[in-house]
Amino acid sequence: MQKRNQPLARDAMAYVLAGGRGSRLKELTDRRAKPAVHFGGKARIIDFALSNALNSGIRRIGVATQYKAHSLIRHMQRGWNFFRPERNESFDILPASQRVSETQWYEGTADAVYQNIDIIEDYGVEYMVILAGDHIYKMDYELMLQQHVDSGAQVTIGCLEVPRMEATGFGVMHVDEKDQIIDFVEKPADPPGIPGNPDMALASMGIYVFHTKFLMDLLRRDAADPTSSRDFGKDIIPYIVQHGKAVAHRFTASCVRSDFEREAYWRDVGTIDAYWQANIDLTDVTPELDIYDGSWPIWTFAEIKPPAKFVHDDENRRGSAISSLVSGDCIISGSSLTRSLLFTGVRANSYSRLEGAVVLPNVMIGRHAQLKNVVIDSRVVIPEGLIVGEDPELDAKRFRRSEGGICLITQPMIDKLEL
Repeated sequence: MQKRNQPLARDAMAYVLAGGRGSRLKELTDRRAKPAVHFGGKARIIDFALSNALNSGIRRIGVATQYKAHSLIRHMQRGWNFFRPERNESFDILPASQRVSETQWYEGTADAVYQNIDIIEDYGVEYMVILAGDHIYKMDYELMLQQHVDSGAQVTIGCLEVPRMEATGFGVMHVDEKDQIIDFVEKPADPPGIPGNPDMALASMGIYVFHTKFLMDLLRRDAADPTSSRDFGKDIIPYIVQHGKAVAHRFTASCVRSDFEREAYWRDVGTIDAYWQANIDLTDVTPELDIYDGSWPIWTFAEIKPPAKFVHDDENRRGSAISSLVSGDCIISGSSLTRSLLFTGVRANSYSRLEGAVVLPNVMIGRHAQLKNVVIDSRVVIPEGLIVGEDPELDAKRFRRSEGGICLITQPMIDKLEL
């Protein structure tokens, strides 16, 4: 291994692809892109990729946005505006702005980088770390950069070890004994196993490390190919696998874990059920994801708000929370919470009961409401006496009810109710 005087991350740029809609989250992404969806009481989904980059020592970050990007851009302007050019730091928000052509938006993940080549090259960084902006995990990219340099790879791809037949929905790496990728298969019906561990497969995390010059040359070649779909997974990576050297980096080698985290934690919260579960999991006594780990903080926009408040202590009218997370500026006024997660500014009024509830910011919950296994979008006003989670057929008629029995509640759905 070569000796280094400083971390490789100091000569790298993290480039976050945050333009996706996330249509499987249904109405939650009607007004916002998936990376802008709230998560964990205070953060947004994109904060995990951005925090990983910052905590890894990367001080140049670009974020490519496209679909309904206003709330995402506003969040980053408020919460990620502390980078200083005089310290060789930068944070660029890069909306699809027809910079290459007057008619061309970002046509794919590779094109979202290609259209900003001039900005990237101006910084003169040696390495590019390409990230998806819509997953929940903690990872030290410095360790992945070190593997990339030491292996002599042209691309290093972050991979999850998953049970082989669960990998059918991923891009899967077929590797040799040294983890060099010999084939890349998109959503295979029969995924290739890992040498020495045939019941497991290596699934792509959508994280790629390149030498910058090599990537820029490759993107220019791809842009000149009229048959390309301008996508990393479909075009760029298969080309390198066929003509160069691609190496897999196992997530377990760089996953950041506190003393309380037993397993390497990574989640795609791309469905209502997965989103609800990942948030509710945080209420466990020892959750699989430790968001209280001060050594690897999840940075976000820290709103200046008063503390949460619990009031009333009468029978059936007691402000209480059991196995729940309650954010600042919440008032639990004679309401009881069980295994629930409340974001900033929620008002839960007297005699209401919440169980398994993920409640986004600034929701008002009326008296006597009984809500079980729900996700409530921001700024919803829940009417007095509303009952959700008792009658599946009635719930499905009024709200978005998932396969797992979770009800998504939005204000337009409430407005249609005949109360």
